[in-house]
Amino acid sequence: MRKYLLIGVSAFCLGAGTMAYLNRPAVADTPRAQTFRMLELFGDVLTTVENQYVTPVDDKKLIQAAIDGMLTSLDPHSGYLNPDDYGDMRDQTRGEYGGLGIEVTSDEGAVKVVSPMDDTPAARAGIQSGDYITAIDNQSVIGLQLSDAVKKMRGSVGQPITLTIVRQGKDPFDVKLVRESINVKSAKGHMEGDYGYLRVSAFDEKTTEQATEAVKDLEAKNPKMKGLVLDLRNNPGGLLDQAVGISSMFLDGGEVVSQRGRDPKDIERYNARSHGDMLHGLPMVVLINSGTASAAEIVSGALQDRHRAAIVGLTSFGKGSVQTVIPLHNGEDGALKLTTARYYTPSGRSIQKTGIEPDLEVAETYEQAEAVANEAFQFSEASFSNALNAEEGKVRRAPHEPAEAPPTGFDAKKDFQLQRGLDVLKYGSVAATPKYPTPKPKLAAILPGANPAAVAPGTTAKPAKPADAKPAAPAPSHP
Repeated sequence: MRKYLLIGVSAFCLGAGTMAYLNRPAVADTPRAQTFRMLELFGDVLTTVENQYVTPVDDKKLIQAAIDGMLTSLDPHSGYLNPDDYGDMRDQTRGEYGGLGIEVTSDEGAVKVVSPMDDTPAARAGIQSGDYITAIDNQSVIGLQLSDAVKKMRGSVGQPITLTIVRQGKDPFDVKLVRESINVKSAKGHMEGDYGYLRVSAFDEKTTEQATEAVKDLEAKNPKMKGLVLDLRNNPGGLLDQAVGISSMFLDGGEVVSQRGRDPKDIERYNARSHGDMLHGLPMVVLINSGTASAAEIVSGALQDRHRAAIVGLTSFGKGSVQTVIPLHNGEDGALKLTTARYYTPSGRSIQKTGIEPDLEVAETYEQAEAVANEAFQFSEASFSNALNAEEGKVRRAPHEPAEAPPTGFDAKKDFQLQRGLDVLKYGSVAATPKYPTPKPKLAAILPGANPAAVAPGTTAKPAKPADAKPAAPAPSHP
């Protein structure tokens, strides 16, 4: 029976003994007795729905939905995977599945994009992190369970699909895509002048192997390579062992991450594997942004805490929890995806809600700089109403003016964050790198007490929440 540790998305039985207990008069108002009374209440509700709902109901679906609701009430990343969803999850962690190549989550009843995956229909169509998908083939998905919305986005290879997108500051618009067989290559590299560039877009079962091959290829073809940029932007996370594997590529032993469960003594430490630093000390920069989550934050935090790399970009998503996927009856009844621990960087930091803060804060565009300055535009773990609490006293950095944004005249086709990462490598450190003037966003909302709806021309605005919003469903799914 295999368990997956995910860092970033049963059968319900009342046996004869339990029912016999319920039929006995309660002798004490103990927590256990209260639990059994609530289970009896659940049975009463199910029976009432069966007998009186306007149309016949499917008990199995009702109970699965109840289990999922119980789990998603705990935090945004716990949930129930029915057998089909469990199979899809295993395909995703293998890096092979069909669909559009998009990471989505549920945000109070709406389907929200976490990030598009590289070289997939969603990425090529220009779908962006933070977009809302409100309809699929002209049918609304507002209020639909996330798993059902994902199923609608999947289909036969070559089959067209139309997504209705709501984006900040724009009227809703349609995006037409064609479903493909998604075989994600989660790591690939190339040269940027004298420096290597390694893009890691997710953490599936093949990521460390692919990344190792990419770095070896860069070194073989470019023996005078002066350093490396590791790009983890819009990487939603994945498997814990792959995060440890990627970190191990650049560390000479030592701790990468620790996880701590409910019991304070329940601490598990993960150390870098023994093969040593592949780059033999060559300087490194890691690029992150608000779409950098979970396993990607573990890598960023490890390399930052161990003083192995400078971090450039924007504060990461802030998902500091670990999910264990627990198959039920060998997966025949699906699986539980349950938050079982928090993780901590080598220095003992929990980044739950707060995220990894960069050593050099750089916005990719001037519009992004304005978004960072505006409370209404924030999208992070802290945005979820039922997210696990951060460590006592810790809060995510408030909206503010980013340290840098592209200056006037900068070629919009170029990657400003990547350019600044290369500058840090060129000058040897963040401190030695010449700085650009701090941008001055025109947003009135950065002032205390100001109206957050007052935005500058060309700036985007967060779409309204649906009136029938419901609590967020579990973490990212992959249509």
